[in-house]
Amino acid sequence: MAIRRRPSDSAVEATHLVLPPDTNTHGTAFGGRILQWMDIAAGIAANRHCGGPVVTAAVDDLHFARPIRMGDVVIVRASVNHTGHSSMEVGVRVEREEANTRHREHCLSGYFIFVAVDDNRNPATVPPVTPATADEKRRFKNAIRRRERRLAQRSA
Repeated sequence: MAIRRRPSDSAVEATHLVLPPDTNTHGTAFGGRILQWMDIAAGIAANRHCGGPVVTAAVDDLHFARPIRMGDVVIVRASVNHTGHSSMEVGVRVEREEANTRHREHCLSGYFIFVAVDDNRNPATVPPVTPATADEKRRFKNAIRRRERRLAQRSA
């Protein structure tokens, strides 16, 4: 019988302080830096889930709802929403926190698709994810819809 894992088993929370090298001339964080932090957190979650190496295969559309400024604390949360045979969708949520007030705001969310690979870098089977909470079940159902949309777009 295959090992089943809950999304909470692979969940990641990372924090970063936005420093001058992370910002553009407007004093806001480079989008690429935020994407890097998201990809790292998502990769750790995917690796925790399957217990082996993973590669980023795709990233869904990302839209920044709010700017992230120099001096902000950035909180990146990631967990596996859904699994296929060798792929995993990892949901990532990014919030900014004002350092002085600790006020938090949601800035963006995204979905990263990872593929587990073996020692020869061929796709490897991943354990199924088993959502337990109402929120995990909602994310699982939504991930199925996104996967169907991705597959339809790829075949079109």
